[in-house]
Amino acid sequence: MFGGVLMVIAFSAFIIIHEAGHYWAARATGMKATEFFLGFGPRLWSFRRGETEYGVKALPLGGYVRIAGMSLTEEVDPADLGRTYRDKPFWKKSVVVLSGVVLNFFTAFFLLFGLFWYSGVLKWTTEVDWVSPEISGVPTPAAEAGLVEGDVLEAIDGVVLTDWEEAVEVIMSRPGQTVTLTYIRDGLPNSVPVTLGSYHPRTGEGVGFLGVSPTVRRVSVGPITAAGQAIASEWAIVTGVLEAFSRIISPESLLELGGVLVGEEEVSQDIRPVSPIGLVRIGTQASELGLGNLVFILAVVNVTLGLFNSLPLYPLDGGHFAVALYEKVTGRPLSHRTLVPIAAMVLLFMLFLGVVAIVLDIVNPLTI
Repeated sequence: MFGGVLMVIAFSAFIIIHEAGHYWAARATGMKATEFFLGFGPRLWSFRRGETEYGVKALPLGGYVRIAGMSLTEEVDPADLGRTYRDKPFWKKSVVVLSGVVLNFFTAFFLLFGLFWYSGVLKWTTEVDWVSPEISGVPTPAAEAGLVEGDVLEAIDGVVLTDWEEAVEVIMSRPGQTVTLTYIRDGLPNSVPVTLGSYHPRTGEGVGFLGVSPTVRRVSVGPITAAGQAIASEWAIVTGVLEAFSRIISPESLLELGGVLVGEEEVSQDIRPVSPIGLVRIGTQASELGLGNLVFILAVVNVTLGLFNSLPLYPLDGGHFAVALYEKVTGRPLSHRTLVPIAAMVLLFMLFLGVVAIVLDIVNPLTI
């Protein structure tokens, strides 16, 4: 339950951080911000400080900062001329609309950085964790050589193995070859000739294998290594989320998701959207597996928020940037008549995904 509560608090905080990016950027570039709200719909609570109203609304599905002159239909008070979004140059508009996304990515980085610096990183060692006895009825090279759990691979034909990745590279490059394998057992060095297997998942040949799996250990790292690991992990999350986006918008996926609205209770996990209900469940399960898992999922949530808002679809942040870029390049504004249908389609699509996600999270709860 703790993880679920923390997920709700964190998700709300991420929305506030995102909107705070827009707010601070607007103030820094001389624009007037009139509202800063968490949620949409009826106003539950608010207060005014200076020229901005801050508060909470009934539907906790996001948040917004209202900037003078950003809406195409807004009538601007003459007193605000020079302080509106539409009055500012392209670079200032870009800073304002993209600042929230940037803060989401920075938040994900700092979560991952803190996680790796505090708890360390996983390292695949050359210590044997498990020996496969056979593949397709044939004893593996490791089994024939008499390797057992706890043996530490030291070298192959004199090539010293510094880590598991190097061991895999050397083994895979020598399919069918007989090599001298040096390993440590009970503190003592041993050498044994081993004929490596030759296998490929599709052709059945061509890639060397030994038949062991490595021991994974968590090792402490310094801040520089932690920062590098955080960048690499965030990039992996970005590519994974983008792949998920591309799968969701395919016609086959949309038909599958649409089936949920007519009684289908299951969809492929790789295209399943998640509602706040699902996030609470994920947070609860992740915290039971360890706080590190929860922190990692929070980083994924931040990256997902940032990438979704980056999509060049009006009225998302990326859509506002696309409009500003179009106006900069062409020298003429996009008409209200052009943007309203686009905005309507985007909002309907978001509503569709939201309803599907809520239905799935109620009738077929997620399990991680």
